[in-house]
Amino acid sequence: MHPTERPPSSSGLSPAQAVRAVMQSPWIALYMLEAALWYPAIRLTFAGAGVRWGRRWQIFGRPVIQRHRQSTMILGDGLILRSTVRSNPLGAAHAVVLSTRRPGAVLRIGDNFGMTGGVIVAEERVEIGHNVMLGANCMIIDSDFHPLDPVQRRTNPMAGATAPIVIEDDVFVGTNTLVLKGVTIGAGSVIGAGSVVTRDVPPGVIAAGNPARVIRPLTLTDKA
Repeated sequence: MHPTERPPSSSGLSPAQAVRAVMQSPWIALYMLEAALWYPAIRLTFAGAGVRWGRRWQIFGRPVIQRHRQSTMILGDGLILRSTVRSNPLGAAHAVVLSTRRPGAVLRIGDNFGMTGGVIVAEERVEIGHNVMLGANCMIIDSDFHPLDPVQRRTNPMAGATAPIVIEDDVFVGTNTLVLKGVTIGAGSVIGAGSVVTRDVPPGVIAAGNPARVIRPLTLTDKA
């Protein structure tokens, strides 16, 4: 920590802004207090995993960081992770989990990324661009974990197939969505809540469903 750096307020607000926010929404005071109390433990969690602490991070509750020592986990500036029920009205089902499980695995997340609860697992590679938002309790998983073949499951139960996931800049993924291995989601696209993404999604569209399909292109009205 730089000598002049202070623990962040609940959402990067100035003290005066924070006071006004608390007066208007009293529950904010509780998760502000939680954030302050958890701050030392959270710093230790990232330091112990060997993950660099970025600028303008806002961490509410203690996430689960599982980094294989021979893997790469890089998290950009402006990170927001919410691991407590109180910190988001949609409710975190559990703490945020960020995991690189194998030697050579890569999890790389750009600037201004936010998620509530949910899981990102990289056994091979997960690349997430800038200004990406994941709704509450999403799961981004680049592995099947277990083989499809029953004989292989008996002999090597953790040898599931893997394939990289790429989520490009400015993507918004709705709550309770599952993104599976080998998928690319193009820049600026929106994934509807509760979707299961099993194939590539082009840039600039709305996609939803199980399996997720393109519903329509984003329009100027959507971007207004």
